[in-house]
Amino acid sequence: MARVYLDHNATAPVRAEAKAAMIAAMDIVGNPSSVHAEGRAAKKLLEQSRADISDALGAAGADIVFTSGATESAALILADRDLMGSGLEHAAVAAWVDPVLPVVDGIVQVDDPTRAVVQLANSETGLIQKVDGVAVTDITQGFGRVPFAFDWSGVGAAILSAHKFGGPKGVGALIVPAGADVAAQIKGGGQEMGRRSGTENLILIAGFAAAAKAAQKDLTEGRWEQVAQFRNILEKAIEDAIPDTIFVGQDGARLPNTSCFLSSGWKGETQVMAMDLAGFAVSAGSACSSGKVKIGGVLPALGYSDELASCALRVSLGLDTTEDDVLRFADAWVRKRKKISAAAAA
Repeated sequence: MARVYLDHNATAPVRAEAKAAMIAAMDIVGNPSSVHAEGRAAKKLLEQSRADISDALGAAGADIVFTSGATESAALILADRDLMGSGLEHAAVAAWVDPVLPVVDGIVQVDDPTRAVVQLANSETGLIQKVDGVAVTDITQGFGRVPFAFDWSGVGAAILSAHKFGGPKGVGALIVPAGADVAAQIKGGGQEMGRRSGTENLILIAGFAAAAKAAQKDLTEGRWEQVAQFRNILEKAIEDAIPDTIFVGQDGARLPNTSCFLSSGWKGETQVMAMDLAGFAVSAGSACSSGKVKIGGVLPALGYSDELASCALRVSLGLDTTEDDVLRFADAWVRKRKKISAAAAA
């Protein structure tokens, strides 16, 4: 039987629109910094891509700075700044901020938004935060799945990676108010308005822009509502069979595609391997943490013990996930859970 991919928060399959845009960009020979006709053609595509991403982000009053991804974008905007975050932040952000903001009932508590870094949505649990007016927000998991407009949010900066919503890997952006002072970390030719030197990767940027447009269209058309229904069907099937399963953030605001659940006594990485052998790709946490929930990280920040946090599994659906997919997964997971419980009781 065909494998089922349920790890969209780690990376999403490349969209057809992005593939087509990248193939077309391969025929553009010029360097965007060159002044001849070929260079101008490349520059035109670069700036059209920037405009398309700006439109998708609701960022008409902002500059879009292309980077290699959210990790670089985080370093670019957070280095040498004294900002506060919480234990919920992705490692790319957590490396630069002081994790002092408390979390109450899954919500980051912010007293001074101008010094706070708060993610729009958590990659491991799907929990959604209020980010209006914060200094920096990581919108990598939330963009295209929940409403967000940079200009309306009043945030000081946002970071983003293309591959989370169907763009190519290796490209992302830092979004800042137009003309904002950002000290370059990669210096040289002065590309990207002097904020990030190096010849722009036009092929990946074209795919990024096409995916961003398509992702925003999917959100506007309500396509994620069906995904949320499938996520709920998955959780009910598991809950009915294994009532002591803990679903993180089930009563709060979550991404429509994400389910993080804890099954005491069954390590997350062992669950991942068992489900992989059964034909399902899932995760025990952020893909940037070697596939494991980091002890002392997101789930302990939510109040779970390290031991219970180590027993977490994350299932993240995509727009192509079907009801049959989630029911097959639930059946496989429940059967394995029952075998483990029976063996432990013997």
